[in-house]
Amino acid sequence: MQIYLFLAEGFEEIEAIAPIDIFRRAGIHTTTVSISDEKAVTGAHRITVLADSIFEETNFTEDSLLFLPGGLPGTTNLDNHNGLKTLIHKHSEKGNKMAAICAAPSVFGKMGLLADKEAICFPGFENQLQEATLSSSDTIRSGNIYTAKAAGSAMEFALMIVGDLKGNEVAEAIRAGMFIK
Repeated sequence: MQIYLFLAEGFEEIEAIAPIDIFRRAGIHTTTVSISDEKAVTGAHRITVLADSIFEETNFTEDSLLFLPGGLPGTTNLDNHNGLKTLIHKHSEKGNKMAAICAAPSVFGKMGLLADKEAICFPGFENQLQEATLSSSDTIRSGNIYTAKAAGSAMEFALMIVGDLKGNEVAEAIRAGMFIK
């Protein structure tokens, strides 16, 4: 399994970096992808990260999970990237796994991908989760789509995904090694 984590100008740093760290600790090949024409991407709190690749230069594999961190204007920038939305649509048609945290589940919601699914997002974005059932959990998997509420859920969210992809033993070993309660 391969994870592609998409970085857009104004992304929420914790929602990207914490999952990248946890995925790589779990031995999951994780590629950060800039949706701009530069590998250097600056987050919402002015932390600049160097992506592994640029969207247009990335050969996306079919057996992969697409991960969208939230943040503003990062989520807006993700939502405005037609190439990413085409990739998400193709991924969804195949039933492949996708994940989004904070405001980013709104990208899936506006595309109609959360219909008849349970989902969560940052408070205030619920109306953009079209036809979804709102979850009371901070992290939720519904079918092939994972969603999480906010930056404070980032590590738990990543551990849930690791548990599904690599097994609960791997996720619990990472939790213990990082002293995550």
